[in-house]
Amino acid sequence: MAITAGGSLNAVAAPTKATLTSNYINFIDGTTGWEQQYLPDLMAGEVERYGKRTISGFLAQVGAEEASSSDSVVWSEQGRLHLRYDGDIVDAGTFTVGSGGTHAVRVGATVLLSDNKGTVIPGYVSAIAADWTTMTILPYEAATVGAVTGFLTDTDGTNSASVFVYGSEFGKGTNGLGIDGKTNTFAAVEPSFQSFRNKMVIIKDTYRVSGSDASAIGWVEVSGEEGQNGYYWYLKANGDTMARFADYCEMTLLEGKLSVANSTVEDAANVGTGASSAAGAAGTQGLFDAISTYGHTSTGVTGVNAATDLAEFDAMLAKFDSQGAIEENMMFVNRGVSLAVDDMLASMNSYGAGGTSYGVFDNSEDMALNLGFSGFRRGSYDFYKTDWKYLNDGALRAGLGYNDIRGAIVPAGTSSVYDETLGKNMKRPFLHVRYRASNLESRKLKTWITDSVGAVTSDLDAMTVNYLSERCLITQGGNNFMLLN
Repeated sequence: MAITAGGSLNAVAAPTKATLTSNYINFIDGTTGWEQQYLPDLMAGEVERYGKRTISGFLAQVGAEEASSSDSVVWSEQGRLHLRYDGDIVDAGTFTVGSGGTHAVRVGATVLLSDNKGTVIPGYVSAIAADWTTMTILPYEAATVGAVTGFLTDTDGTNSASVFVYGSEFGKGTNGLGIDGKTNTFAAVEPSFQSFRNKMVIIKDTYRVSGSDASAIGWVEVSGEEGQNGYYWYLKANGDTMARFADYCEMTLLEGKLSVANSTVEDAANVGTGASSAAGAAGTQGLFDAISTYGHTSTGVTGVNAATDLAEFDAMLAKFDSQGAIEENMMFVNRGVSLAVDDMLASMNSYGAGGTSYGVFDNSEDMALNLGFSGFRRGSYDFYKTDWKYLNDGALRAGLGYNDIRGAIVPAGTSSVYDETLGKNMKRPFLHVRYRASNLESRKLKTWITDSVGAVTSDLDAMTVNYLSERCLITQGGNNFMLLN
C-alpha cells in the first residue's frame, strides 16, 4: 500500500528572512483593497497541522544534566571480574589467545575449555608461556585435549576455542596461586578498567528581525517563547527559532560523531584527525555512535511474524544476560518496531498461540485486549516502550528514505563510575548531559539580544536574538545499551 502526501505542504522554514509579506494583510494590492465591500472572515489562530513539531525531551526522560568546567570529560568503567578468553587450541592442549593478546591465567588454575562446536571439558593449567600468550591445558578425562571424544581442535586463527577459569587446585605443601610457576615470582591478577572520554561541542543559532517588522502587526495571532503572544509575527519566528535550537541541542547529542581519520578508531590519540577538524569541527560523540562503538546492535524485531520477533527478542535478552544488564529498561522505537512488539505480545495472550494468562493485566480481559502495550516483563527484565517522535518525523530520520536506526534500548537506572574531577566514585544515570558552566558563565542554554531593538549594542536597526549551548553526552555502561538498526 502506497501513501502519498496531498497538496504542497509548507513544511520547510524560510532559510533567510522570517518576516514575509504573506504574513500580513495588504489593503492596496487590488484584491483586498479598501474599496472591497467585504473583508474576509479571518481565523486568527494558526492551525497546528503537524501537531507537536519539537522532538526534544528524550534526554530529559532518561538522563540528568550536570555542570562541567572542562573541554572534555573523562571517566572510567570497571572491567569484568572473571577471566575468559577466545583463541585456538591444538591437540597437545596448547591454548593461544586470539589476535595476539595476552592472558592472566596462572599455573594451578582449573578451567572449562570449549571447542565452540558443542563439546566442553574441564582442564588444569600446567604451564604458561613467558610472554603470557599461551597456556597448556591438561584435561581431567583424557591424556590430551585431542584425545577427548568429540572435542575438535583447530589452529586456523579463527578463535575456534574458548576458556574461562572456574577455580584452582594444588597439592599439599605447595606455593599458592600468586606464584607464576615459571620464574617463581609473584604474579597477582590486577583489576582492570577502561577509560572513556567525550568532548564538549558548541551549538549556536540566531534570529534577526528589522525594527520596522518588529513593530508591524500581522493578521495571525501567534505565541512566542515564555508565554509571549499577540499579533506580532516576530514572536512566532523567534519562538520557532528557540524550539528548533532546543531540538538541535538534543539531536547533536544523538547524532554527533567525533572527527577521526578512521571511523572505527575513536581513542583519544585519533580525535581531531578527521577532515572536518581542519574546518574547526572536531565533533562530539552522540548516543548512536557510542552504542555502535561500545554497546550492541540488533536487526531483530522486524515484524516478520510474532514467533520470529519473539525469538529475536529473546536473543537480545540473552545478550543482556551475558553483559550483566540491569532489570529495568526503556525502549524508544519507531512506529514499525512499536507495532511489531505489540503484535508479538498480543500473540502471547490467551487468544493467541500458546497463550498466557491475564495475570500480567491484573486479570482484566479488557486490558489484555488493549493491544497498545506500553510496559511488559520478559524473563527477568522489565521494558517500558514508547514511540520516539524523532524516528517518526518526516522532516527528520523518517524522511531519509532508509531507516538505518529503528530504536534504542536504554537502561533505566544509575551506574557507579570514578569521577576524575571529584576524585571519587559517583552514582549517575547511564545517560547524562554535561554542560559548560562556572561561577561567572553558564553555557547550558544561553540567550542574549544585540543591535538597537530590544537592546542597544549597535546602530543596526534590528533585533538579533542569539542562542548558544556548550555540552556533550556521557554514555556510561555502553554494554547495557542496544541499538535496533
